[in-house]
This record gives sequence, C-alpha cells and structure tokens, in this order.
Amino acid sequence: MIEKNFSVLIKKCKVSLEGFLAIPDRASGLVIFAHGSGSNRNSYRNQIVAKKLNESGVGTLLFDLLTDEEQQSDLRTQKIMCKIPGLILNKFNINLLTERLLGVTEYAINNSETNNFKIGYFGSSTGAAAALIAASKKSDVKAIVTRSGRVDLVEKNFVHDMIVPSMFIVGGNDKEIIEINKNMISRLTKIRYKRLEIIARASHLFEQQDELIEVGILASSWFRKFMA
Repeated sequence: MIEKNFSVLIKKCKVSLEGFLAIPDRASGLVIFAHGSGSNRNSYRNQIVAKKLNESGVGTLLFDLLTDEEQQSDLRTQKIMCKIPGLILNKFNINLLTERLLGVTEYAINNSETNNFKIGYFGSSTGAAAALIAASKKSDVKAIVTRSGRVDLVEKNFVHDMIVPSMFIVGGNDKEIIEINKNMISRLTKIRYKRLEIIARASHLFEQQDELIEVGILASSWFRKFMA
C-alpha cells in the first residue's frame, strides 16, 4: 500500500528536475532511478519496475536526468552531428548524468520525507553507468540494480574500490550487453555480493510487460536484502 505518492521538483545542480516520489507504508528504503538515454520519469518500463518495488515495501524516486531544454538541445544536435564530429549528446554525457544523480541523492538524504531511508540505485542503459560511478563516490548507497546497462561507459578507476552489492540484469537476446556486463562483474573485484541475471527471450529494451515484471521481482529481492 502506497502511503505517499506525489510529484517533486528537485532543485539541484543549478537546474530544476521533475520527479515522482512514492513511499509505501513502512518502507524499508528508497531506490533512485537513473533512466537510460532518451527516457524520463514517465518511462513505462521504469514505472512497471517501480510498482513492483513499491508492492514489496520499497520507496521509489523517478526523476528526469535532463531538463526539457537539454532534451530539445539533443534533438537539434542530432541533426548536425554528421557535419560536426565530436559532438556529445546530453543523454550520453555520463559525467553530467552522474552529477545529476548525485545531486538528487543529496536531495533524498536531506529531505524530511526520505532522510531516514537507506538508498539504492536502479540504472538502465546509460543510467547504469551513472549509477555505478555515483555509488563509487557516495557511501550512502547500499545496493545497485542495473537493466541493460551500458556499463562499458564507466572508466576503470571509478569502480576499482567499489563494494556496493550489485545485480546486473540483461536480456537473453542482448548478446553484446551480456558480454559487457560480464566484463564489468570481473572488474568489480572488491564486491562480495554481485550477480548477473539473464532473462530469456528479452531484448535490450525489455519490450514485454512480463519481462519487466520479472525485473521488478529480482530487483525487489535484491534491494530488500541489502537495504533492510
């Protein structure tokens, strides 16, 4: 049962980011979502996963990593990228995404509604890279789950000493990302609890609802174990 469910405006990193905060009755922790490239707080994929977390007693915070202006800027930039080599879209700027995630984490730690909760990250695609880097810098983060993570975008020095329990969920048809995530797991030498979960028949986007529900069930179990 959801005790509190409302929209929030997070003023961090010199911008205002919109989000959805859901706090179940007797919540045991708060999972902050870092969505993938081109997505936002309204992503139905993340909302399905968030619902399963809420049902298991875990609070969730879905927010926009980019402002509307930055998203529009990406659309304009895409049209001229072939003419100007070296341009980087905001949605692929991992440093920017990480800065935003850290800012929102500070918001959650200092907000009266959420400051007593242990923190977890759920990262998708490029958001997974931001989640790993942010967790390596923030001792408050107790658990991470990623889906279809572009963890190849994480520089080696960021995760060398990370000890946060981490689960990596990948679709069975997403062969390249499976290998990328296996490689990341091998790099996380100091993490005691780490796991790769491959969901058969799922693609990179996890287009079927039952696949996303399975993601939510796996994530719920992981977060409840390490944020209890």
